[in-house]
Amino acid sequence: MSYIHHCYHIIFSTKNREPMIHKSFQPDLYSYIGGIIRDRKGAVIEIGGIQDHIHILAKLHQSQAVADTIRDLKSGSSRWVNEHQKCNGHFAWQKKYGSFTVSQSVIPDVVKYIQNQETHHRKESFQDEFRGFIKRHGFELDEKYMWE
Repeated sequence: MSYIHHCYHIIFSTKNREPMIHKSFQPDLYSYIGGIIRDRKGAVIEIGGIQDHIHILAKLHQSQAVADTIRDLKSGSSRWVNEHQKCNGHFAWQKKYGSFTVSQSVIPDVVKYIQNQETHHRKESFQDEFRGFIKRHGFELDEKYMWE
C-alpha cells in the first residue's frame, strides 16, 4: 500500500481582477468547484475568497495532474457562472495561478487564513498577497505576464 498526501493551496483571480464573484453566488460557486474536485477523486478542505480571487485548499488524488485539475476547475466553474448568468458581463479567470503544497501540520492555519480573506484584504491587495506567496516559495515573479 502506498501512503500519499497531496494537499494544495490553489489561488487564482478573476480576469483582470474584476470584482465579479458576488456574495450572492459564492456558496454555489464554491460548491460547484468542490464537486469538480470530488469528481476527480479529491477532497475539499476549504474554499474561500473575495470578489476578485479564490483560495482552494484541497487534497488531490495522486492519479490526477495538478495542472489538469486546475484547468478543469477554472474552465468548468467559469462555464457554470456564465451559463447560469450569475453576474453581469462575461466571467473568466486569469490565465495564471498559484499552487503550493501544504503539509498536514499547517492545514489548520491555512484553513483559518482562507476563512479570513475579507479581513485580510482590508489591509492587503490580492496582488501584494500573491507576490508574498511567490517570494515565500522561492520564485521570481514576472509582473509582465502574471496579471493576465
